[in-house]
Amino acid sequence: MDRPTRIVLVVEDEPLIRINIADALEDAGFVVLEAASVLEAVGLLGQNDEVAAVFTDVDMPGGLTGLDLAGMVSRCTRRIGIVVTSGRDVSPSALPDEAQFLPKPYRLDTAIRAIEQAACSDGDAISATARDSRAMP
Repeated sequence: MDRPTRIVLVVEDEPLIRINIADALEDAGFVVLEAASVLEAVGLLGQNDEVAAVFTDVDMPGGLTGLDLAGMVSRCTRRIGIVVTSGRDVSPSALPDEAQFLPKPYRLDTAIRAIEQAACSDGDAISATARDSRAMP
């Protein structure tokens, strides 16, 4: 039996980082939507009600951050898993309760595991931190 299609929205303003994680997620069996800003991400979420997880950077152009996006997603629905990433420290209190934080630089396999967990959460609160990540060579 085939695994159901899982859609993840990758929100990252740095094109090379976005392409790298999107390709890895596609290789892992996800359908990937890509956005370079929070406003673009909100538009994609409004057009697709089957998104299972959002993977967002914190620092974004346009005045809204990935933390703003995580908060919006959390307030609107608990069925979308959230993974927030950043190269700077983010206080756990800044994240929605069910969101995971993944520090940059991260290993692709660590990011994929965090996104898989978020996509399978079915709205259950999961507060976890992936601290074992290191940069890909």
